[in-house]
Amino acid sequence: MSCAATPPAPTRALLFDLGGVVLHVDFERALQAWAPHSRLPLARLRELFHFDAPYQQHETGRLAAGAYFEHLRALLQLDCDAAAVRAGFNAVLQAEIAPTLELIDAVRHRVPCHAISNTNAVHVAEIERLFPGLLRRFERVFTSHEIGERKPHPRTFTHVLAAIGVPAPEVVLFDDLVSNIEAARALGLQAVLVRGPADVREALLARGLLPAAA
Repeated sequence: MSCAATPPAPTRALLFDLGGVVLHVDFERALQAWAPHSRLPLARLRELFHFDAPYQQHETGRLAAGAYFEHLRALLQLDCDAAAVRAGFNAVLQAEIAPTLELIDAVRHRVPCHAISNTNAVHVAEIERLFPGLLRRFERVFTSHEIGERKPHPRTFTHVLAAIGVPAPEVVLFDDLVSNIEAARALGLQAVLVRGPADVREALLARGLLPAAA
């Protein structure tokens, strides 16, 4: 007597990370923008800038933008005003990843598409200014600074699952970081590691969400 294979769970929601999945992000652009204002060489700025505790506090809404920019000004020895610090910070937002957005457009009327991102209010406002059609593609946009926690913390994902009302096995996450993929899978979500639009397309095809010719 053979055991029938368990059928795959239906896909009832898609979650897309922003940076690295639907938006090109490059922190080198921030360092290049800040370099003319710093007493330090560019190589030293690269060594000093990282996703430190203040960065993470800013992305979880625990540190206001002004306070974070003051931290950057001191850390990187920047001789400029807050507007210049903000401009450099926003320079990381490079361009939309058009092929992935086209795939989202092809499926979003068939299955709900949401965004889930470690980000901050400054970058969200700049995304809306630079790429006014990007966030409008998603039914809901979940950001770490509003949730109060960053991926890969499980509370980030459980918050989103509760908000959309879909069981974890029926949700597919697209993310470019292995740590986020592993955390999502541990909670029962389907998760796809994205290295480029082809990974998104392949996953959508495998789940029957795109016609083979798409």
